[in-house]
Amino acid sequence: MEIVVCIKQVPGNSNVEVDEKTGVLKRDGADSKMNPYDLYAIETAMNIKESVGAKVSAISMGPPQAADVIREAYMMGVDEGALLTDRKFAGADVLATAYTISQGIKKIGSPDLIICGKMTTDGDTAQVGPEMAEFLGIPHIANVLKIVELKEDSIVVEMDMQNTVELANIKYPCLITVEKGIFQPRLPSFKLKMATKDREVKFYSLEDYYDKDESRYGLTGSPTQVKRIFPPKANDSHEMWEGDPEEVSQKLFGKLKELKFI
Repeated sequence: MEIVVCIKQVPGNSNVEVDEKTGVLKRDGADSKMNPYDLYAIETAMNIKESVGAKVSAISMGPPQAADVIREAYMMGVDEGALLTDRKFAGADVLATAYTISQGIKKIGSPDLIICGKMTTDGDTAQVGPEMAEFLGIPHIANVLKIVELKEDSIVVEMDMQNTVELANIKYPCLITVEKGIFQPRLPSFKLKMATKDREVKFYSLEDYYDKDESRYGLTGSPTQVKRIFPPKANDSHEMWEGDPEEVSQKLFGKLKELKFI
């Protein structure tokens, strides 16, 4: 079985700069980490690999520094990795991002199963995975809670339908997005870090793609235009109250009522 896990490098904190002209995050040189939801996608892939045997590849899109999350994936047991990096990919909305990654997956092969985390912490759209599947012309299921059974030609999963949990059988090749908590993610292994320190991370740019139409990538290929984006302002204002418990509790009640929390 061939599995591809989609991962992303996201800002490590809320202290990020925004390009006022384009409305996109300035990722170069910013503190970064692997998207937390992608850890569950990797763990899902590793559990399948350990259960039935599989080759697991990780793919990411971002600036050259995003290769760090590929190397982190190696430390969790991933076999190969590829980074899609090109200035022409920058500023992509969910549609252009999904198309870029789908074309990158076509470049690296034809996996039986593509696994994505539920969403990313810097976008929160939860749309890229399903849109990728549509571009690839394969079936997909979102919000997967549990892998029930691995068959020769399909996978059986439980999916969260908000008010119900449904059982679904989906044939390969397919794509799933997994919920937080499907498995407990393992920690990166120092032993694997040493064993994979020289392992190659493949880099692909638009020139490596089969479809080189620039109008489908980056800002140019993004029908969604951000009007304004900005980091949240920190609110560290506070008050100190003194008095006996009854007096302070009355002040707290009054304050909560004033702020319309109650």
